[in-house]
Amino acid sequence: MNAKDVILELRTKHGLSQDELAEKVFVTRQAVSRWENGETTPNTDTLKLLSRLFDVSINTLLGEPRKLICQCCGMPLEDALLSREKDGAINEDYCKWCYADGTYMYSNMDDLIDVCVGNMTSESFSEEQARAYLKQALPKLNYWKKYEQLSDNGQFEAFKRQLIQEINDLRIEGMPKLEKLNALVGSYVNLEYRLPSGAQSKFLDDGTTYLGNQLKSEFDGTRCFGILANMDFILISTYEEGGKNPELVLYKKR
Repeated sequence: MNAKDVILELRTKHGLSQDELAEKVFVTRQAVSRWENGETTPNTDTLKLLSRLFDVSINTLLGEPRKLICQCCGMPLEDALLSREKDGAINEDYCKWCYADGTYMYSNMDDLIDVCVGNMTSESFSEEQARAYLKQALPKLNYWKKYEQLSDNGQFEAFKRQLIQEINDLRIEGMPKLEKLNALVGSYVNLEYRLPSGAQSKFLDDGTTYLGNQLKSEFDGTRCFGILANMDFILISTYEEGGKNPELVLYKKR
């Protein structure tokens, strides 16, 4: 699709007239009309406003002229996988696992490779092949090429170490020692728990990226411990394979 078709489709989908869209992005109705006729395209500042309004990337607004990939892990990107800045603005350079709320989630390439390998292996693509591919591909991405400029001098890694220590100090019976915390998107780990009242409840935000891990229970080989945390809380649960029959073990505000 061309930019003119994308803007027309999004405006129609959101039930806006040309006048209403013009008012929301501080232009004239004539400007909107020219976009939709293909006579002009919005300038950079207006594209940012349209991106926020329609919750799509600028690349999508322009008809996807670029093939986006995460500049940290190399994952192909679509709008649903794009990261966000602290103010909610879309960042088209990273996926939501590698960059969240203005924070880079990985400072160690080997840690990232360990996470990616688990998601890439298949019958036709072995772990060794996946690891070799990533070791060759990741150093070519902008994040790793510019790591010294983009890094936070170890502050986030220090926070993760502190969080790991806090979680291990809880001494949850049957839970192995936690060694690592990885980036996990809420929609993938937002389990629904049964409350004492019988009601079902979720505790996470599907669109938020958390830190977490999964550990095998030392007492019951059919269940796992799920650890999730951020600046505000620590949540620990147990569940069967695929997140079935979850039970909340602990929810602690930090």
